[in-house]
Amino acid sequence: MNPTSSSEKREIELSAQPASIEIHKVDKIFTRAGHPPVQALDGVSFTIREGETVAVLGPSGCGKSTLLRILAQLDTPSRGEVFRNVPGLFRAGVVFQDSRLLPWRSVAGNIRFAFEGRDGAPENAESRIAKVLELVDLTAFAERHPHELSGGMQQRVALARALVIEPQLLLMDEPFAALDALTRAHLQEEVASIVSRARRTVLLITHDIDESLLLADRVLVMSPRPGRILAEHAIDLARPRSVGQLLDAEPIQRIKRRILELLRSRG
Repeated sequence: MNPTSSSEKREIELSAQPASIEIHKVDKIFTRAGHPPVQALDGVSFTIREGETVAVLGPSGCGKSTLLRILAQLDTPSRGEVFRNVPGLFRAGVVFQDSRLLPWRSVAGNIRFAFEGRDGAPENAESRIAKVLELVDLTAFAERHPHELSGGMQQRVALARALVIEPQLLLMDEPFAALDALTRAHLQEEVASIVSRARRTVLLITHDIDESLLLADRVLVMSPRPGRILAEHAIDLARPRSVGQLLDAEPIQRIKRRILELLRSRG
């Protein structure tokens, strides 16, 4: 899929309204019998505004994925609170490093799996599946199986599966890390376009500075463990973006240099 042509496609409405999220002084401490406690997060506070994409950037082991698990309601803070400005039931969709597709199911079947284990598929499930297949440009591959897809296409299926539940918050945990460099660069631009058209509130976990600059409205830089927010940078460049735009934008390159200097000083 060509990033330029994809950015010209119409927006595809998802009915759930995106959320705004406030993380207030969140600590996370892991304890295990016979071992000293390990503090993963220390006083983490920030806000994600409705419809915004925020990247949390930091070194391995700094607590980024722990933070994502808390926001996905898969874990709870040891201290602090998470406020979700959402009417009714809160829904978060998660895209992981590995696409985690079921090999015996078709593309459409893997997306349909998102409804299982909930209250049952909604009446409009099939139209929602068709809608997200169009969004990720995989309508023609609906009946294919994962082994027939490239790595990048598999990640697009994983993204569609996260979006089909119409989440208020989309959580992406280093979704391109398992891909080769060429596929990763191409898919980053594709996802930038898809997320813009889906109009979701997004938290992206990454250790890749260029990826954060490409996809996010704001970049939060975390310290090594225990994770704290060291800096915040607004990316004043319209989304979706291309890698070429980043290379040509000197203000963005200045931000990249500042982030590099900060991470090196804390390494």
